[in-house]
This record gives sequence, structure tokens and C-alpha cells, in this order.
Amino acid sequence: MIELGNYNTLKVLRSTSIGLFLGDDEGTEILLPNKYVPEDFEIDQEMEVFCYLDNAERPISTTLKPKVIRNGFAYLRVVEVGAYGAFMDWGLEKHLLVPFREQSQRMEEGNTYIVHCYMDEESMRLTGSSRVDKFLSNENVAYEQNDEVDLLVHRKTPLGWEVIVDNRYKGLIFDSDIFKPVNVGDYLKGFIKNVRDDKKLDISLQPIGSKMLEPTAKTILDKLVQNDGFLPLHDKSSPDEIMSTLHMSKKAFKKGAGILYRQRKINIQEDGIYLL
Repeated sequence: MIELGNYNTLKVLRSTSIGLFLGDDEGTEILLPNKYVPEDFEIDQEMEVFCYLDNAERPISTTLKPKVIRNGFAYLRVVEVGAYGAFMDWGLEKHLLVPFREQSQRMEEGNTYIVHCYMDEESMRLTGSSRVDKFLSNENVAYEQNDEVDLLVHRKTPLGWEVIVDNRYKGLIFDSDIFKPVNVGDYLKGFIKNVRDDKKLDISLQPIGSKMLEPTAKTILDKLVQNDGFLPLHDKSSPDEIMSTLHMSKKAFKKGAGILYRQRKINIQEDGIYLL
């Protein structure tokens, strides 16, 4: 079955004057307009396309890559505000509508917002919503400490930054765990720091405990290579200086430098560390 709002792998059925007709194993067909047809194709070859409704509300496919797919989240810009809501640029010819009822705050043209894309059951149209929280639930989280996750930064709170975890859950990066600039809309890799009894997720931007050591050492080594083999950092360097240079805590720096020293990859002097 062809799923609107998602990528589908379909077979080329036939070529016509208006484009290719693609189909699935259940006999459903959809048009790939001429402007998206590749120069070389064969009948029965498989193609991956994104399927949605065009401006005339007809099912259509495209080889364009949208910025968000069905049931996903993205940081999108408002290109126009109309009578029914805000129209977002999601990378396709037809903009994604966020109705006024689905706006957590009144959207303004030119501004960007975190938006969820879903299929509206009443209109059967792909729709956007900035009421993000209602599409997130931590009820079935099943992570362990240090599991790697994908993050989308949602908003700033008094405690830190709320993030969308793996497109499904809500997490929090505490300010004390942030050692590099973070902004709304950033896509980041993170690690599960703690799964609380109430299923809330604490997130770290670095691996936890012993797993932190090797990536931290690699970060220091890479920075040494970029800086001609020298960094003016040492035990007496301030935490702010280390954070601005390496985006890590002083504790992490000392552990990473210790690994490199034991591996005889660096020499530690009073004025800093040298690559051997």
C-alpha cells in the first residue's frame, strides 16, 4: 500500500506523456510527473519516491527530499500566513499547512518553528502542528544508559534544553551537561544519561562514564592535529577556556588527556599539551 507522507519503493509500470506511473504490489498506481523523471529508467525498475497530495489534492510522487516526513518533526520556516493558518517550507512545491488551531503560538511569516507532520483524520491531508508535546509520549521508553540517540532541540527551559529523542520521546539536557553552543532546531547525537522512574529522559551530549574516555581523547587528538600539534591547555586552565576550545568539561579534558598521555601520543608541558 502506498503511504502518503512517506518514502515508498515502487516499480515503474509505464511511461506516458505526463510522466511515469509507478505502482506497488497491490495494484495501486501513482504519477511521477515528467519534471522528476530520471534520464535513465526501465520498466519494472524500482524507484524510491516521496508520496503526498499536490495542490489539486491528487496523490502524486516526487524525487524531491522533504525536510520532514509523516510522524516526524522538523524546524521549518513560515513562507506565508493565510486565512487558514501558516504555510511552511518543507522542501516541496506544495507548502505544509499548520492550521491556526494547531499553533502553540501565533506563527509569523519568516519565522521558524518546530513542527510535527501528521495525517489529519478528518481531512485526510498531511498537516503540521507546533503543539509538539501532544505527539510525544515517554510511556514506552526502553533505553539503557549510554544508548545513542538522535536529538532535535525543541526549546529552552530554566533547567536546560528540551529535546525530541528519536522522533518519539521527550528528553532534557541539563545546562550543566552542555559544553558547546546549542540552539532550537539543532540536530544532535546524544546519549541516554538516566531513565527516571517516571520515564523522563536525562540526555548527555557525551558518552557516560568509562565510555566517555575514548571519544573525548579523540576530540583532543583531532584538535591537536588542527592546531599544528599544540594546545595551550593544562591542569591550571579554567573550565571556561577548556569549554570554549574543546566543548567539554575540565574533568572530561583531564581524563581524555590522561588516555593520550598513557598511549604516548602527547607530551604534557607547563604551557600546554604537545602532539608526539
